[in-house]
Amino acid sequence: MLFFFEDNVLDPDRRELRRKGALVSVEPQVFDLIVFLIRNRNRVVSKDDLIAGVWDRRIVSDSTLASRINAARRAIDDSGEQQRLIRTAARKGIRFVGVVREGQVPSELPAPVPAAVPNQEVTFCRTAEGINLALASVGGGAPLIKVANWLTHIEYDWESPIWSPLLQHLAQHCRLIRYDGRGNGLADREVTDISFPAFVRDLATVVDAAGAERSALLGISQGAAVAIAYAVQHPESVSKLILYGGYAQGRNKRGSAAEAEMAQAFLAIMRHGWGDEHSAFMKVFSSVFFPNGSPQQIKWLVDLQRITTPRRMRYEFATPVTISTWSSYCRKCRFPRSCCTAATTTWLRSNRAA
Repeated sequence: MLFFFEDNVLDPDRRELRRKGALVSVEPQVFDLIVFLIRNRNRVVSKDDLIAGVWDRRIVSDSTLASRINAARRAIDDSGEQQRLIRTAARKGIRFVGVVREGQVPSELPAPVPAAVPNQEVTFCRTAEGINLALASVGGGAPLIKVANWLTHIEYDWESPIWSPLLQHLAQHCRLIRYDGRGNGLADREVTDISFPAFVRDLATVVDAAGAERSALLGISQGAAVAIAYAVQHPESVSKLILYGGYAQGRNKRGSAAEAEMAQAFLAIMRHGWGDEHSAFMKVFSSVFFPNGSPQQIKWLVDLQRITTPRRMRYEFATPVTISTWSSYCRKCRFPRSCCTAATTTWLRSNRAA
């Protein structure tokens, strides 16, 4: 069920809020608050109602409650002064007063409006072996380097319904540095060395080119292992590690014949279905990595495959992921770090997380 109000569309099942077709970045708790208010818009909702319905009866301070209400208003283009949509009833609570129309989820949602790139600066740097890497910097403050993972494109990612909300949020709070590693995006495509040590060398080249004395590293999926390896090798250059969906062993290194067989089957269908949204590969790929992905998210993922990596090199990029192991680096890591794993991801098993 979708909820339409003013220029907004709220999709509770996909946990998406759109305004004028563009995805709006909303914190999970704020999103739950908006949903709760809309579903109870026929009455004034008290503080106790909110604590029970949104916070599961946990202790919540008045300041926290007020900040979440203000964030909910900002997310739907309202404010405490206007109160067009979320209105305060003195000493009673709050109520959603906007006109809401309910509708079913269409087979395809309108394409999101591309996010404006806030003065992104794109440069290039070269590895010791002569490979050109594309480097992008945006925002101000403490440096945060997002380590390249399997598929990246420093310009096209801003149009992504998957990545754009995260990039927009990070760019508002830090100097966000991203790069296209070898064979990806705007970097050199014709490369021969596609390996884990090469990925670490790419990151080292980017850190040197960024010019920051110490940087935090954000490693997602394959990038988590690269971030850990670099941090162990160059501790003087790293302030913090932020790891999400990482793993310490590729599938062919987990000591399981079934895991290795599944990895080989995945690589086999990849050879024939890369960049084809109707292929068996894309059905498997999307169900593993984006089990609740919208049609637009899946379509963007297919387009990213076509744009990012040459068709002839798709297998070479996936192979190091399955045959590598980085457990020794994990045991040596002594940095302040935050680690998260996606419980629904079967390809990257949480019990092998970094």
